[in-house]
Amino acid sequence: MQAMQTMRAILTRMRTIALVGASNKPERASYQVMQALLAQGYQVFPINPLLVGEEILGCPVLADLTEAPCPIDVVNVFRQSDQVPQIVQASIQVQAKSIWTQLGIEHPQATAQAQAAGLQVVTNACIAVELKKLT
Repeated sequence: MQAMQTMRAILTRMRTIALVGASNKPERASYQVMQALLAQGYQVFPINPLLVGEEILGCPVLADLTEAPCPIDVVNVFRQSDQVPQIVQASIQVQAKSIWTQLGIEHPQATAQAQAAGLQVVTNACIAVELKKLT
């Protein structure tokens, strides 16, 4: 139940999302999730150092979280679980409010570190699926 309350709070109160592991390929889940978030009025910053200089769905791709032009509310993670600790560190550094890892992405130590730093955390859940439940 607590996880549902956390998800609802994040999705209703936070509007700026950095999507780490963004793809410019329409068949990829990260592309589809970004599309859903934009359709619901969220401000989304796609993060992918391999695609810097390009745009995804009209949004310029950034190399990392520090390049976001405004504070980040949610860091949505589309990377492998072993990369979550460094993403949590970067999220703490930029003072993000929450971190959300997609389905199949979990790292208990990184989750504990994020929570200890005061971030709200959701793991192993699709942000677009949860958003659809609210709309």
